Amino acid sequence: MLEARLDQADILKKVVDAIKDLVQDCNFDCNDSGIMLQAMDNSHVALVSMALKTEAFSPYRCDRNIALGVNLTSLTKVLRAAQGDDVLTLKAEDAPDSLNILFESSENDRISEYDLKLMDIDQEHLGIPETDYAATITMPSSEFKRICLDLMAMSESVTIDASKDGVKFACNGDIGNGSVTLRSHTNVDKPELNVDIALSEPVSLTFSLKYLVNFCKAAAISKQVKICLSNEVPLLVEYTLVGQSYLRFYLAPKASLPETFEAGPRLTGTSRSVTRSKSAIDDGMKLIMRALHGIWDGAKAPVLFTLD
Repeated sequence: MLEARLDQADILKKVVDAIKDLVQDCNFDCNDSGIMLQAMDNSHVALVSMALKTEAFSPYRCDRNIALGVNLTSLTKVLRAAQGDDVLTLKAEDAPDSLNILFESSENDRISEYDLKLMDIDQEHLGIPETDYAATITMPSSEFKRICLDLMAMSESVTIDASKDGVKFACNGDIGNGSVTLRSHTNVDKPELNVDIALSEPVSLTFSLKYLVNFCKAAAISKQVKICLSNEVPLLVEYTLVGQSYLRFYLAPKASLPETFEAGPRLTGTSRSVTRSKSAIDDGMKLIMRALHGIWDGAKAPVLFTLD
């Protein structure tokens, strides 16, 4: 049986709001370490990874590993019922066909209870290795969001250039070009405004602003965001939830797959125009894992699928 109590229902609500436009259906994998989520977007360009560790809950009980297959649009509708500082409790049997969601008001005796029907989603949960990135930028999440939105008004892509001079976000579009440069600085009175740049070697990579703007929907979760870059591996954008819990987004750089690369199909156009088999989705997941592990059979190939 699963029973997990969150003192702030708003945490899960903000997480789901941040990822529901990237992922439609996914498994919440529950075990003795907490509740985990891992899913790719429909275009195989981005990966979402969330971990709500046991320390985030009080109490937390999970007698056996349980996969809760959820439609995120449906879950969003239920979570909208949460108000203010409501306490959230999730309950499920060992072989559940529904998820019991309970909201308790901390201010009065109001209790709201919902049962959300679950889905059978065949999805492999792969371990993502820890990676030593060439550049790690920690900055205010609101500033990162503002930069992405401002540059998206001019271009579809942004080049992130990290060097000893700082980190530069630059774009070049039909109406012109623009850039924002940040340097490390410390604000003693307001540490949430600090910018820290850790660099072992210069990095310059280009990414889709559409995806970065989507990631920025998680800005409400944490006052700071961590951005990690290395050549030829996915960008990591990480928001801290509670304690050691996190919400992470991985994004492939904008690059073309080589013609000799046959691990998965080349995807072009919009995601709605392409029907993908389970094997194609599995291949996409494995591509990210192989890229993060650095396993390319000696070939320096770009990672993930990219959209033209």
